[in-house]
Order: sequence, then C-alpha cells, then structure tokens
Amino acid sequence: MSKPIIPIVPEQLVNDPSKGDGLGCHAGEKQMMDAAKSSGKGEVLQRYAQDYPKGPHDQPQSMCPAFGSLRVGLRMRRTATILSGSACCVYGLTFTSHFYGARRSVGYVPFNSETLVTGKLFEDIRDSVHEQADPNKYDAIVIINLCVPTASGVPLQLLPKEINGVRIIGIDVPGFGVPTHAEAKDVLAGAMLQYARHEIMAGPVQAPRTGVQTKPTITLLGEIFPADPAVIGAMLEPMDLAVGATVPTREWRELYQALDCKAVAAIHPFYTASIREFEAAGRPIVGSAPVGYEGTAAWLEAIGKATNTPQDRINAAKHKILPAIKAVLGATPIKGRITLSGYEGSELLVARLLIESGADVRYVGSACPRTTWSDADREWLEAKGVQVQFRASLEQDLAAMAEYQPDLAIGTTPVVQAAKQASIPSLYFTNLISARPLMGPAGAGSLAQVINAAIGNQARFDEMKAFFGEVGANHNAGVWEAVPKDRPEFKAETRRKLEKAIKKRKAEEMI
Repeated sequence: MSKPIIPIVPEQLVNDPSKGDGLGCHAGEKQMMDAAKSSGKGEVLQRYAQDYPKGPHDQPQSMCPAFGSLRVGLRMRRTATILSGSACCVYGLTFTSHFYGARRSVGYVPFNSETLVTGKLFEDIRDSVHEQADPNKYDAIVIINLCVPTASGVPLQLLPKEINGVRIIGIDVPGFGVPTHAEAKDVLAGAMLQYARHEIMAGPVQAPRTGVQTKPTITLLGEIFPADPAVIGAMLEPMDLAVGATVPTREWRELYQALDCKAVAAIHPFYTASIREFEAAGRPIVGSAPVGYEGTAAWLEAIGKATNTPQDRINAAKHKILPAIKAVLGATPIKGRITLSGYEGSELLVARLLIESGADVRYVGSACPRTTWSDADREWLEAKGVQVQFRASLEQDLAAMAEYQPDLAIGTTPVVQAAKQASIPSLYFTNLISARPLMGPAGAGSLAQVINAAIGNQARFDEMKAFFGEVGANHNAGVWEAVPKDRPEFKAETRRKLEKAIKKRKAEEMI
C-alpha cells in the first residue's frame, strides 16, 4: 500500500527579510553593500563574490556567517579573538559559540555613531590589539569586522602585521558578503595560511608539536570527525603516505605542517581561499573523500596519481581496505527513501555513503556552492538519479520533501520541524549525521543504526497523528476552551497595515 501524499507548504513571509527595514545594521543587503564599496571595501567584497558565489538566490537561511570564523579562532591554542560589530550581533555570536563548547572569552570593541563616523573605532581596535598582544599568551590575535564596521570601512588592513611577536590577523566577515558560516571558516583559514606561507618563504619556522613526519603527508581540508584522520591514515599506509594537518588547524604551527604536504585532500570542497594558498605553494588538490566502497576506491586512485605513487602501492591500499568496507556495507543495509539537506558542506559525501548502504536518496541540498572540487561527487550522485541542489534554500528543501515524500528527511532545524509536522521521521543533519565518522569501515557502519531506527519510528508518528488530529495546528494553536474560528479577513487586514507601515517608513528615510 502506497503512502498518502502529505502536503508540505512553507509559510509565506509577510515581508522580504533580504530587503531589511532600513534601520542601522538591518538596513538590507543592497544598502550595506553599497556603503561598504563606497568606504573602501570594494576589493574585499569582489574577492568574496568570486570565492563564494551566491547562486540563483541571494542567500541561504542560516546563522550569522561570522560564527564560522569565530569558531575557527576559538578552537585554536594560543589564539585570541576580538569582534567588532553591533552589540546585539556580538551577543548572539558569543552565546552561540559558548553553546557549541567554547571555553574562552571573546574580545569586543564597542562603538557608537560618533566613534564609527570619526574613525575612533579603528583607534580603539588598535589600542585593544596592542593591549592584548602578549607573546607569553598568544601566537596570534584575530580581529573580525561584522556588518556595520565593514560597511563603514573600518580598515583592519592598516593594523600592524605583528606586535611583540604576536601575529595580527584582521578580516571582514559581513553577512552581506559571505553567504554561510561554513565558508566563513575558509575566510579565516585562508588568511592564516597566507600569513604562514609568507613566514615559510622568509625563513625557518616552528616544527609541529608532534614532530616532523618522515613520510610524505596529505593535508585534510575541512572540519571532519576526530576519528576520521586516523582512519584515513591507515588507508594511506600501504602507499607510504601519512596524514598531516587538518585545516582549520588547532594551533598556529600546524599551518606550516599543512603547507608542507605532498597533496591536499579537499574533503570540504568550498574552501576556495585556502585552496588558493595551497596552489600558490605548489600543492595539488584532490576532491571528494574516502566514503563508501566506490568513493574510497576512486579517492585512493586520485591521491596516488597526485602524489606519483606507484600503481602497485595504490592497489595494495585498495586491497587492504575495500573488502572491509564492502563487508560492513553488506552487514548494515539501509532501506528507505531519504531526502538530505544541510549547511556543513559534507552533504554530498553523506549522500554517497547512504546510497552505497542501500538507501534510496532522491534529493541532496547544500547551502554551500558548487566548486570544481565537488564535481566528482555531484556527477556520481546525478548518475544515480539524485537531484543535487547547491545554494539550496529552505523553500527548495521543503519542496523536495513534498515531491519525493521520503521515509526519512535529514536536514536543518526548520526542515526537521516541517517533516515532523507532516508525520515524517527526521534527523537534524549537524548534530546527528555530520558528527559521526564517515571514512572507511567505521564510516560505512556509523549511519545505518541511527538511520534505520529513525525510519522505524514511522508507526509512532502515525499513531500520534491519528490521536491528536489537527489539534494545535494553524488557527487551533494554543490553549483554548472553545474551538477557535479561523478569521482570514483579520490576517489580511493586519498584513495590509504592516505593508503600509513598511512603505511609510522607507518613504520617510528618502526625505
């Protein structure tokens, strides 16, 4: 018996949030972009537009992108981070960073209209950097301009490159210039790699904490599960290769180790600025990752070619690991139709692993952009009949769920919410899927249990739906004694008044 078709329709927004309300840091993307260009940030924004193209729509709906850069800095040893932005933005970013486990303070340089307009804010930032630049505590200090300082042209590039032996890294990460927090990780990682590359060119640098590898190394690009580098290292051993650093790194000296590699594995293929620095250092880049049977075989072959490894060693690596992966995939099959979406950048890799595990994946949406380094995964998925959507919006994710009627929806928080409201089992991608090993035999067996358990919950959803019916939905939401009556004419009048107020406010701003 086929499943009933469940409509999934996103609520219509009363006002387009991309247009903003014309007030302060909420002035809207175009106004902020124009202000930034006229204040000297045009070159930075042009580079961001090339590195992180937005695609068919303005911007995915996700958290403030600056969180990505903040997260990278906060996870590095002997690194201080200072934010320059509106107090509300700084509060939200620091709250989110501590929610995700940050255990150190975040610096903040406050400002008002006077200090912003007169240039005193830059002087305050410079004073703060000088005050914090203690070589006994820090290797580097990161200063991040948020939307308003970027739009106002606060020139972090004029800060000293080094104070008392402490490196100074100033970056602009405006929400109107960097689409996602995942790509903002690349903004800081790329800036640090550039600084470290110039240090290497200038003379000897500090060795890694664990010492210099005797074998040629492969640098891993992108945040991955902590166990995955060890698994990848075991795969590379028959090829006489080793895993080097993972970028973003956990301390400054690892940047030198990352640059001192035989090749770079772009596990997350959207790190455009970082890839540019590796290419400037003469390092070949390899896309995709060792996920599943076919993915691992293709990746080992590509790594071997990039490092000029003899074919017999490549074959030895395949023969060692592929049978184990095949056995695990066969022992833990996944049965069911799945739609998948997220904003971490590993969505295509997870989809490959699900398909090789037996799942019927119909749609993959990623908030990140398509790049040369994601082509291999995209082509493999499309050959399997999967719809792949880069720069996916919430509306596209919901439309895919409505079209394909999956047994399980994997996605962001609003996708999961919509799925559960429609009685479709669902899993949050960031916490329940991407926070698991993906590589090798460990990755092959890591998803099956949680996926199959979630799909098995369909009967529970059906029971709840049958019991509660439409109670608490739409105009019935809330606590009431008598059944409320829907009054669409009231909603239409409220919408009309709100739109009129918005137009009036914008007209007053033009005077």
